[in-house]
Amino acid sequence: MKKQSKKKSELIEEISLLKQRIQELEELEMKRKRAEGQALESRQDLLNILHYLPESTLVINKEGKVVAWNRSMETMTGIKAEEMLGRGNYEYALPFYKERRPILANLVLSPDKQMEKRYTTIQRTEDTLFGESFTPGIPPGDVHLSSTATVLRNSRGEAVAAIECIRDNTEWKKLQERLSRAEKMEGLGRLAGGVAHDLNNVLGVLVGYSELLAEAVPEDSPLKKYAKTIVQSGMKSAAIVQDLLTLARRGVTVSEVVNLNSVVVDYFKTPEFEELNFCHPQVKISIHLEEGLLNIKGSSVHLSKTLMNLVSNAVEAIPGSGEVTIRTKNRHLDVPIQELPEGDYAVLTVSDTGRGISSNDLDKIFEPFYTKKVMGRSGTGLGLAVAWGTVKDHNGYIDVQSDEGKGTTFTIYFPIVRDEEDDDRRIVPVENYQGAGESILVVDDVPEQRELAESMLGKLGYSVNSVSGGEEAVTWLSSNKADLVVLDMIMDPGIDGLETYQRILKINAAQKALIVSGFSRTEKVRKAQELGAGAYVRKPYILENLGMAVRQELDRS
Repeated sequence: MKKQSKKKSELIEEISLLKQRIQELEELEMKRKRAEGQALESRQDLLNILHYLPESTLVINKEGKVVAWNRSMETMTGIKAEEMLGRGNYEYALPFYKERRPILANLVLSPDKQMEKRYTTIQRTEDTLFGESFTPGIPPGDVHLSSTATVLRNSRGEAVAAIECIRDNTEWKKLQERLSRAEKMEGLGRLAGGVAHDLNNVLGVLVGYSELLAEAVPEDSPLKKYAKTIVQSGMKSAAIVQDLLTLARRGVTVSEVVNLNSVVVDYFKTPEFEELNFCHPQVKISIHLEEGLLNIKGSSVHLSKTLMNLVSNAVEAIPGSGEVTIRTKNRHLDVPIQELPEGDYAVLTVSDTGRGISSNDLDKIFEPFYTKKVMGRSGTGLGLAVAWGTVKDHNGYIDVQSDEGKGTTFTIYFPIVRDEEDDDRRIVPVENYQGAGESILVVDDVPEQRELAESMLGKLGYSVNSVSGGEEAVTWLSSNKADLVVLDMIMDPGIDGLETYQRILKINAAQKALIVSGFSRTEKVRKAQELGAGAYVRKPYILENLGMAVRQELDRS
């Protein structure tokens, strides 16, 4: 009996221990599941962070397959994550390089010195690899990317994957190159100035005495021909020296009031143009000059030299028949372009239908002595360097766009002045657009533009008020009358010109208005005119253009 009782007691104890063990196992399982859930949650959090990183990011595993492809990467490449996840065989390189090849994420896991040479810059620090390269696959085809790849390791320190972050630093690269070019030009300019000074001293003696010799010897003497040849060669050398001096940018006075239209017209009368036209009869040279082109402060001599160099290069870039076009126009910049601030500019454009400039040469064309012409046949390689220096002296900006096989366009921006050119020519008498005290409301978000319009219209005899935005214009017209509203189309912040005009018409359905803008005639301008607005006046303001538009709108029945 005692034995049975003892066995029963032992059995109960074993069952109790078993229950306790089962409970412990259940608790361990619950902890494992919680830990697993937390791990999954943490993994998802990491994936979410990765997905919304501002930098384009991808992760590949040791097998070279994509395990992460974030939103910024989708935007950069145009390929969705679901299309790329799980892909291998370097397929992820195709959107960038148009070929299957290792990228930095591969190279940080498996170094390949030959492949690393395909990057313009490469630098390794332990588990991290930094590289830069141009990528033909990302539009527009010359994008410069900066990438950083890092090895991802597990808790045992084993490499399991690699992450690569990619940035588009094309604009930064261009700014860096522009700064480098400016510094190089400055140094070369100083050198050129010193050389030019010494050459001028030598040439002055050579040309001067050769001229005296030519005058002193009889007409039938062979020495006269020799002397004249020396003079002509000396003068050609002196012209090169002048290019060097211009390049050095020493003593270039930019105080004249100059009109680019006059510079273009005068150039067409020069012997240099006649010779160019004679040597290239198959090339058509056309001009399109904007009437009322605003003046600039500058040096007509250096501007003429710049135009001559640009046209000469354009003509000689055309192997057979083709066309060179010279244009001038006024342009108002509402937003800065590169180093150009907002404002009014006179723009000179020279374009050709020639062979174009390769991307490799495009960064070198403004360097002194750089030329693709046959040395000794045509030019010295100074022409574009001189043009660059002249534009900088005029506080301007020069832009080059070129397509190989299609042609090149040089566009130069010069800041305008409101001073009159020396020959003070007027096409329309001011009496034709004089005001008679009519009330005008000027609406413009830029203070300088408002003040300019006020000054011009006030000078013409109008009573002018101004406000800085569309809402202010609506408020003002709710309690005041205006014979005419001069309304800027692009205003920020606040409502634009079209919405402003729509609200004004609710107050006064017969309200007369002019639309002004620094942009071309947009769809919004056309809609405003369909609603009843009058002429479209393009900035920059020209007194005659603005005055005539105002007068015509006021006189319109």
